[in-house]
Amino acid sequence: MKVVSLFSGAGGLDLGFKMAGHEIIWANDLYEDAVETYRQNLGRHIVCEDISKINADEIPDCDIIIGGFPCQGFSVANTKRHENDERNVLYKQLIRIINAKQPKFFLAENVKGITNLAKGKVFQMILEDFTELGYKVKYKVLNAADYGVPQTRQRVIITGVRKDVNFEYEYPHPTHSKEGADGLPRWISVSEAMELIPDPDKPNNMPNHVYSKYKLNFNGYLGHRPLDPDKPAPTVTARGDNKGGVVILPHPNGKRRMSCRELASVQSFPLDYEFYGNNSSVYRQIGNAVPPLLGYAVAEVFNQYKGEQGNV
Repeated sequence: MKVVSLFSGAGGLDLGFKMAGHEIIWANDLYEDAVETYRQNLGRHIVCEDISKINADEIPDCDIIIGGFPCQGFSVANTKRHENDERNVLYKQLIRIINAKQPKFFLAENVKGITNLAKGKVFQMILEDFTELGYKVKYKVLNAADYGVPQTRQRVIITGVRKDVNFEYEYPHPTHSKEGADGLPRWISVSEAMELIPDPDKPNNMPNHVYSKYKLNFNGYLGHRPLDPDKPAPTVTARGDNKGGVVILPHPNGKRRMSCRELASVQSFPLDYEFYGNNSSVYRQIGNAVPPLLGYAVAEVFNQYKGEQGNV
């Protein structure tokens, strides 16, 4: 199906949809480094511009609109989050474009913390806004580790099916499980994810394989917790200062932080997916991304739709 992507970032969600056989025909983001990363890996159909300044008529018709709308105002990693945070209203741009284009489907991704902001009032408002556009709306919190991502990243996936479309979106069944129950393979561990990545301190040709020299101090705070190499990593975040900062997960060896490439593997990006910008920017792009394998899982469901495609 033809897909329009908003708040595309470095392209994690879009890569997942592409892996599932969908065609991304237009994308948008304001972060220049992320846009360059997207262009070099996924194509030149991305527009680097403030979405609020783009007229809906400039966006092509499509079957699906997707968007991981900015989550900084919602995330539990943001201790100063507030229901009035100006970043929280950026989802209104997603609402505006969906309302104008009326695609058959939409899919929006965000952090789990969005569900309890202002005691759930904000999330309820968001769901009502989507419903009022004429869509059957549902949501579910998914754990990326259940879909082959070596990370226990929990995200809310909101889906909408236009009310005149005969289709029911059913969330994907897990492909992995914590203990390997129900005949499923166990969650992918950090060590498994990084087994093909060489030592960054030795000569290698792997892109983005450099790491932050920010001091490790295992004090229990975010970015300062030892990793068990036999388990998935905790959530990769984009929080921190412009130096790359304390949010970068430590390597399981406990002697340094993960390189950009290692962190990207924890997000399930392919080893040849190259990021652009300085190290701090690359770390941030990776932390903000939707894991491609999670994107693939939620995108695959749309392939069950057997109706007319390519037209709204």
